[in-house]
Amino acid sequence: MSKTVDFNGKPFHFIGIGGIGMSALAYVLAKRQLPVSGSDLRSTHITQRLQAVGAHIFSSQEANNLEFFQKTEQRIYETITESIDTASRMSSSASASTCLELAQNLPQVICSTAINANNSEYRSAHERGYPIFHRSDVLAALIQDYQSIAVAGTHGKTTTSSLIGYLLLEAGLDPTVVVGGEVSAWNGNARLGEGKWLVAEADESDGSLAKLSPTIGVITNIELDHPDHYQNLDEVINTFDVFVKQCTILVGCIDCPTLATTFKPDISYSLTPETDADYSVREVQYHAWGTIAQVWERGQLLGTMKLKLLGQHNLANALAAVAVGRKLGLDFETIASALEGFEGAKRRFEHRGEAGGIVFVDDYAHHPSELRATLAAARLRVNEWQKHRQGRLVAIFQPHRYSRTLTFQDEFAKAFADADLVILTEIYSAGEANSGQINGQKLAAAIAEHHPEVFYQESLPQLINLLLQTLQPGDLALFLGAGNLNQVIPDLIQSYTAASTT
Repeated sequence: MSKTVDFNGKPFHFIGIGGIGMSALAYVLAKRQLPVSGSDLRSTHITQRLQAVGAHIFSSQEANNLEFFQKTEQRIYETITESIDTASRMSSSASASTCLELAQNLPQVICSTAINANNSEYRSAHERGYPIFHRSDVLAALIQDYQSIAVAGTHGKTTTSSLIGYLLLEAGLDPTVVVGGEVSAWNGNARLGEGKWLVAEADESDGSLAKLSPTIGVITNIELDHPDHYQNLDEVINTFDVFVKQCTILVGCIDCPTLATTFKPDISYSLTPETDADYSVREVQYHAWGTIAQVWERGQLLGTMKLKLLGQHNLANALAAVAVGRKLGLDFETIASALEGFEGAKRRFEHRGEAGGIVFVDDYAHHPSELRATLAAARLRVNEWQKHRQGRLVAIFQPHRYSRTLTFQDEFAKAFADADLVILTEIYSAGEANSGQINGQKLAAAIAEHHPEVFYQESLPQLINLLLQTLQPGDLALFLGAGNLNQVIPDLIQSYTAASTT
């Protein structure tokens, strides 16, 4: 079995190609004119985008999907054999060489941590002797193929990597980008550039971060977020430690106490000038429409940065992009101009629409720290509205994974202070087995100990009915979670739109 990912023409088959991380890699490989196929259980705009660039998509995950390659190999072999027989000049050693060449062209099968050994495609690939790689192996190989910037961290890595990718794009560096969210600037979660730089989001959730060796590594923060994989924070730190040692240059946010006390970034950034970070901000203004701040570089004023993104957490993300841009030799005017134009990634405080006087916003926040940061940013907007009209911040939350909900139950209980009303639905399992120790109703009860208005609805249809009865003109309805909660938003918008026209 091959030990390394091969970009020299061998085909790739992705099991679960429609996932946000898998599809980004598949897109870049297909755009590089490599043979790409994959399977997914449903057709989406993501799989359709892959088909548009030449990927072959199977609509089910079945063992016979891999016969697609076997039949192709057989046709090639029969063609070669027929040609050889006609010419009658092939020795047995040459025949063996041809067979070896065909065997070496076996598809490289790519899977994520979500694919287990019982998956029929995975089992078939293993039985056939196809080389099997984790998606992180493909990302690691791509990182080695470019000058690379890998953005890691428990929170903010999608926005930060998207900001850096957008900055390099606007600066004319034509980067290749692989991120965990969709960005309108490149119409998806990946783009293939002609420049030397690759910008990638680096995931720590399953420990695969330790495989990456980028030119520039960025760490936004370090917390325990995946108790399904890590027993404690020390194990998380150990994974980041391996990553740090493999970065040529480390850029880090020293506002994170774990990062500041454990690692020594080559380039540091902070929202607090007193930290003496290499990059900091002063005269910060947080508005309902965005953020303005002076940016300082090692004690010298660079200028003023304006962002469309809300809140402290996004100012920190943008400051990381400034640090990277300056390391690449970009002038601050170019950096500031680019960052001002960044609209954000999908599912990161994404404005989904307005109906019945209600604003609908979708956000991926699913950890207590993320919830607090996102709700604080939303509060800025609602407070501004309340100067002119009545309105509430309504937090609609779908907990993600039983293990995370149980581990952080106390933190979740205190995370909704900025919301006027909290509505929960059942935990999205993400494939985890339910231990019976926690459920959505128990979490709702824990939140209710700290918040005066908390409601629980077990199913999404029940949730829709409650929201149709509860939401009022002037409300900001903020949908929070990494699961499928956001699927209810179009139905709600349609219902409120229909009601307002009758």
